Amino acid sequence: MLLNRRWFSWAGPLAVVTLAAILRLWNLGSPHSLVFDETFYVKDAWSLFNNGYESTWPDKADTLFAAGHTDIFSTNPAFVVHPPLGKWLISLGMAAFGPESSWGWRIATAVIGVLAVVLLMLVAKKLFGSTVLAVVAGFLFAIDGNAIVMSRVALLDNSVMFFALLGFGAVLLDRDRHSTRLAEWMARRRDAGREPGWGPTIWWRPWLLAAGLAFGLACSVKWSGLYFLAAFGLYLVVVDALARRRAGIAFWWSAAVLKQAPATFLLLVPAAVTTFLLSWTGWFVTAEGFYRNWAASPGAAWTGALAWVPDSVQSFWHYQVAAYTYHVGLATPHPYQANPLTWLFMTRPTSMYYQGSALGEDGCDFTTCSEAITGIANPVIWWAATAAILYLVYRLARYREWRVGLILMGMAGGYLPWLMYLGRTVFQFYTIAFEPYLLLGLTCVIGIFLGLLPGLGNRSATTATVATDAADATVATAATDAAATEDTERGRRTGIRVVVGYLIAAALVSAFFYPLWTGMQTSFQFWQLHIWLPSWR
Repeated sequence: MLLNRRWFSWAGPLAVVTLAAILRLWNLGSPHSLVFDETFYVKDAWSLFNNGYESTWPDKADTLFAAGHTDIFSTNPAFVVHPPLGKWLISLGMAAFGPESSWGWRIATAVIGVLAVVLLMLVAKKLFGSTVLAVVAGFLFAIDGNAIVMSRVALLDNSVMFFALLGFGAVLLDRDRHSTRLAEWMARRRDAGREPGWGPTIWWRPWLLAAGLAFGLACSVKWSGLYFLAAFGLYLVVVDALARRRAGIAFWWSAAVLKQAPATFLLLVPAAVTTFLLSWTGWFVTAEGFYRNWAASPGAAWTGALAWVPDSVQSFWHYQVAAYTYHVGLATPHPYQANPLTWLFMTRPTSMYYQGSALGEDGCDFTTCSEAITGIANPVIWWAATAAILYLVYRLARYREWRVGLILMGMAGGYLPWLMYLGRTVFQFYTIAFEPYLLLGLTCVIGIFLGLLPGLGNRSATTATVATDAADATVATAATDAAATEDTERGRRTGIRVVVGYLIAAALVSAFFYPLWTGMQTSFQFWQLHIWLPSWR
């Protein structure tokens, strides 16, 4: 079979990465204007790079900035509510290509988007043990509109997604390593004739340290990275308890909670907190950042038992409390805000940019033209992935499959916390943070459908009629096996055709929507053809 050839193991992933790079990098500098929240993050990134902290800009700064006047920021600090790492990454592209280059504004985000496709394929390969499924997952991510748009605008959410997925991969690697070490420990105890007791406390878990670092990086871009840290911290406690039960440890739950959980916390959380604090180095080493000298103002410093805390730490804490208060209280109406309850159904995508023109204006060859960047996912991929996740919830409840549980934990960390803020102003593009797990869920269901996942999807057994004598039983069994083999092969071929047909359909829909993801000029009628739901206007 073609997909079994050795060359596919490298040619398939290479083709997907090349496709992802082309879709994200082609004409990246267009439009040459700050679109949507680039008005905050690009300018903040440049003042951060120059001053070490985010600074204020004069009125009409967007137009001046796009025209090349990029040094008009002041030394006065600006109140920003997101940590600085994502803006530091944006500033690297600006430093390399010049702040006046819109390519430079966006290149770091685009590179992160391409690397995320690579990372998702590595995770899928490890999770499913199949190069074919890894390529499927990467291909879906490479051509999806939400992923493409979020890689072509200089926003922060793509970085949150990437670092959270990096942490997810580290947790996946730790799961195998930890289970193996626990089994080895139990084997040594049995060989020595000793009772296992509560089991060991395993401290050497380097992948947990890596996960803490990755989730800390996610938190250093946006606070929402904290949800992934909390979700997978809880996941690790539960998985460790189940591993101890499988190993035959009597007090497996108590041992997991009272012995291993504190060690897991110390391996995971301090690494994340340290990473978060280091991302604020620019604020700490300068004296002009927002609230930098708050504790030195009259009557502001802490008293009593906390009076010993350095002023810089007190000021930093005050800043974080102010940012948190802003986040939870944000309820400013916006025409493109989307309630989290609707995110999985994609009823209100975000319009990042829209420019209309008439015949002869800006090269328009139609009666009216449109240029749009709309953060809308490929509907064929998104809705299928949503259905797949709902199906996996059922499978987890019925079969307790570990792959399914891990995927759903990624979804839980990226999506469920937002249900606590239904009154907050939020947007559909926030979903990029959990899109990798949506696609892993869809890929998992495809793997089950194709029979590529051992232990998943083979829950029924064929029962043959037992003959009355041994000879007849042998003949009946052989006939049944032959028929079953033929049915299996026929079903496999049909399944491959269905999946290939689906992937082709998804690719065609992406080609159809691509102009609306990249700001290409089209006729207004062409733009209207993409309004599949009234709420997409």
